[in-house]
Amino acid sequence: MGITRPYPAGDQDPEQRAPATVTEAVLQVRRLRLANAAGVVSRAREFTRAALHDWEWLPAPTEELRAAAEDALLVVSELVTNACLHAGGPEELRIGRGTKVLRVEVLDRGDGVPALRTARRPGRPGGHGMFIVQRLCLDWGVAREPGAAGKTVWAELAAPPAD
Repeated sequence: MGITRPYPAGDQDPEQRAPATVTEAVLQVRRLRLANAAGVVSRAREFTRAALHDWEWLPAPTEELRAAAEDALLVVSELVTNACLHAGGPEELRIGRGTKVLRVEVLDRGDGVPALRTARRPGRPGGHGMFIVQRLCLDWGVAREPGAAGKTVWAELAAPPAD
């Protein structure tokens, strides 16, 4: 899986982002099938935690690495939860590790596109997921395979600098 980075989007539709020419090879990809599974958010977090442990992000020897691992776990939770709430549930979680990024992908069968809600209410539950993803990630977007049902919602987080 190669990582194609779109230009920063701001408020642009995530499906209308132009691809950039910069790509980074993914060193390792992990996949977790989530279709028709119970407890998918906690399963996705534990799967991600195990990958981060294998990739030596956990246990975190530094505060910076600890924060990066916590951000990755939160982004996974938000993307999987969004698939549960708005897309009939996730089909698969993919986590790809590059030298400079961690890429999270959630595949679902939904038609809709995640969007930042303009009418969110601070202090009230709901409507904050994609704001969290946008704040924590370098970028995020939606990819569709021509002729295939569903979509892939992806997000990329910066990898902490190697010691």
